[in-house]
Amino acid sequence: MSSDAQSDLIFKALADGRRRAILDMLKDAPRTTGELCEAFAGSLDRCTVMQHIGVLEKAELILSRREGRKRWNHLNAAPFRDIYDRWISGYAENAVALLARMKADMEAT
Repeated sequence: MSSDAQSDLIFKALADGRRRAILDMLKDAPRTTGELCEAFAGSLDRCTVMQHIGVLEKAELILSRREGRKRWNHLNAAPFRDIYDRWISGYAENAVALLARMKADMEAT
């Protein structure tokens, strides 16, 4: 799969707030699919949560592993690093350079 196609999958996955909420829950520790479904019990049924997990897996934002009857979902940080490197780091470098110039200008006066 081309990197542009993979980026499209990632941005599509991140476009939905419920999928971002799933990723937020996985930041601290892996969770079982049952735990993720319980977190959305009042608003989404199990099938819908599973569809959201599927979108996140296809985008490679989460990795799943079976352990007996449980399915553990883990956050995959690598695609986020790729996004940072491609889209954010250049802007961050410019911002840091701007702050350094501002500091130097302020110290000069």
